[in-house]
Amino acid sequence: MRILFALFLGLHGLLHLLGAAKGLGLADVAQLTQPITQPEGVLWLLAAVLLLATAISLFVLPRLWMVIGISALIMSQLTISLSWADAGYGTIPNIILLAGLVFGFLSSGPRSFRAEYNREVAQDLARSVPTPLLTEADLVHLPAVVQRYIRRSGAVGLPKVQNFSARYHGQIRSGPDSSWMSFTGRQQNAYDRPSRLFLMDASKSGVPFQAFHRFVGPSATMRVKVASLVTLVNAAGPEMDEAETVTLFNDLCVLAPGALIAGSIEWREIDQESVEASFTNTGRTIHYQYRPHHPRNPLVQ
Repeated sequence: MRILFALFLGLHGLLHLLGAAKGLGLADVAQLTQPITQPEGVLWLLAAVLLLATAISLFVLPRLWMVIGISALIMSQLTISLSWADAGYGTIPNIILLAGLVFGFLSSGPRSFRAEYNREVAQDLARSVPTPLLTEADLVHLPAVVQRYIRRSGAVGLPKVQNFSARYHGQIRSGPDSSWMSFTGRQQNAYDRPSRLFLMDASKSGVPFQAFHRFVGPSATMRVKVASLVTLVNAAGPEMDEAETVTLFNDLCVLAPGALIAGSIEWREIDQESVEASFTNTGRTIHYQYRPHHPRNPLVQ
């Protein structure tokens, strides 16, 4: 969707070069029957540059694209109004640009999921302090199979885990019979004060969706908006809290194995290759088993 929008803006900008060419005396543009003065030609050129800059900034300067886009919209509509009889149709692309700017504000503005995610991440990172290195001595209380897993992950010799961030891209669907949706995701987990933040942008049939999973303290929520405007899902409650506790521990096992030494985890060795873990967070405990030959290996609830 972003690529198509950028191509649209680029084409819109190139069309403004016709007005610039006529006004600056560079070409005789038959499609523009009204006279265009040299100063007006400069305005047409500036509008073209701003529209092309808006398209490029979507990828190069995403935090500034709306500022550039607003400037492009104003300049483009000004030049169109000066040659309304010939260029009035150019208002339609500007309406589309305006819709894109409104969507950009809703999806990234101060009341958006993205802004809320960024604020929460900043709070997590503000608590970060230097940590000692993870050593073999930190592993001695763990079952042998867990020790081997942590060593193979490369965590020994690195700072002990306080938090981590991850980025995702791929496809997701809501059920086995549902169609796939392309998505990108950002995640921040903290384990000094356990929390999990997950922000996802997806699209289905060209319609954008944004979801925000927030698990801080004892409570978890999942909110989904269509086009960053209409709330489609607003889930909370004990089942959500338990599900996010499971996910928090699963993330720890897969993405931050060095944190498996945490005191909030109790390990029970079943045999030489199998263990059970009990993970407690804010008074809620979930249980996992590791069985190498289980079809859902490596982690089964």
